[in-house]
Amino acid sequence: MTRASPWWDRHVYADRKPFLKARARIAAAIRHFFGSEGFTEVETAALAVSGGNEAHISLFGVELIGPDDEKSRLYLHSSPEFACKKLLAAGEEKIFTFARVFRNRERSALHHPEFTMLEWYRVREPVSRLMEDCAGLLATAAKAAGTDSFAWRGRVADPFAEPEVLTLCEAFGRYADMDLAALLEDRDAFARAAERDGVRITEDDDWSDIFSKVLSEKIEHRLGSGRATILSDYPVSEAALARPKDDDPRFSERFELYVCGVEIANGFGELTDPAEQRRRFVAENDARQRIYDEPYPIDEDFLSALAVMPPASGIALGFDRLAMLAAGATHIEEVLWTPVPERGEGSV
Repeated sequence: MTRASPWWDRHVYADRKPFLKARARIAAAIRHFFGSEGFTEVETAALAVSGGNEAHISLFGVELIGPDDEKSRLYLHSSPEFACKKLLAAGEEKIFTFARVFRNRERSALHHPEFTMLEWYRVREPVSRLMEDCAGLLATAAKAAGTDSFAWRGRVADPFAEPEVLTLCEAFGRYADMDLAALLEDRDAFARAAERDGVRITEDDDWSDIFSKVLSEKIEHRLGSGRATILSDYPVSEAALARPKDDDPRFSERFELYVCGVEIANGFGELTDPAEQRRRFVAENDARQRIYDEPYPIDEDFLSALAVMPPASGIALGFDRLAMLAAGATHIEEVLWTPVPERGEGSV
């Protein structure tokens, strides 16, 4: 079998270089965008007591050895969110960061074990302000890349058009012919509705599993064609770090941004109740124990900071995916300066 050339091969690199140059221009333009909005750029540590507490996000564990040879377990963070919220508790009000983040068990045309997360936070501002930011960033990236359209696998979107705002209930009704609100607390009815729509459900699937299958198989690929889609008002069970909506606490102040069927951002009206946050972390860990037999510790320092953190809205955007769509790349590794090898390639 012929071995593929490494990313640093001059011919391979020459093919990727236009995408990388576009990436650099987009990053510079985004920094200017946030600077004009009065944001401070921050840098967060990659090592953390807990790299995240979501059931389906797998972390990289590392061993910290102190000067006295004492050993302790740390994790490479899957998001800078915990650290950013601690900065909000410390008094920062408008911050953004380009953070290197790490997720195990993930590799595809849209996934990489190490990637760049663009996160930003606004204290005492609603999630609708983040939606406006998203629209501005799409236009900013397009201008920097020198394009008037984003494309991915046959789907095209105008980055200068105002995004469509669609609730989860509207999306389930439009694309899956389901009344999501009526199915919120009925796993069996949800399973029957999904199976009628051709989604394969197993006995082990809980409500969240069914929700994820319907969303991925029937809805997500239809979003963001022609123009971006903002998918909002997620059920509370699917928003571990978001606060409930005031007018209907069954749903949360969470939204995701889709372009050309690709999810590129996840925004929240941030939960600031440490007791409720602990309850959700425990539930996520219980699910992770059941699925992977690998729970993660809870960052008690984060929960302490959450108790004094002011009301805020925050969002995480996959910068590499944005660069892909704007530059016209077909694989995430085309916009990564130094991709991670698929297997260890060292010698012993």
